[in-house]
Amino acid sequence: MHNDLDSYYLNKEEPNRACLLALRTIILEQDSQVTETRKWGMPCFCYKKKMFCYLWIDKKTNEPYLLMVEGKHLDHLELETGTRSRMKIFRVNPHQDLPLATIQFILNQALDLYRKGTIRI
Repeated sequence: MHNDLDSYYLNKEEPNRACLLALRTIILEQDSQVTETRKWGMPCFCYKKKMFCYLWIDKKTNEPYLLMVEGKHLDHLELETGTRSRMKIFRVNPHQDLPLATIQFILNQALDLYRKGTIRI
C-alpha cells in the first residue's frame, strides 16, 4: 500500500512521473532537515518545518515545475516570476535530462535563506 505522498507521483503519466520522482529525490538529498508533506494536493518540501518549495504540473503545458516559496529572494535567469509577487518557478522539460547542477544550485540558494537566517524559522 502506498502512502499519500507516493500516490501523487504514482498517479501521474510518464514522462512526468519519472521526472517528478527524480526531482523529489534531488530535493530530499539537499539537506537532512528537508521533509516532504502535502499541501493543497501537491508535494510540499519543508526545511525545519518551514515550506520552501513545491512540485507541480503546469496545466497549460502539462510539464512539471519547481515552485520556490521565497523566490523573490532568489536570483537565477531560469526562474520565472510570472504574476506572483513572492514565489518563482523553475520549469522542467520531462523529455530531457534534468539540469541537475542548476536544480541543486537553486535549491541550495533557497535553503541558504533559511540556514543563514534571511527567512526566519
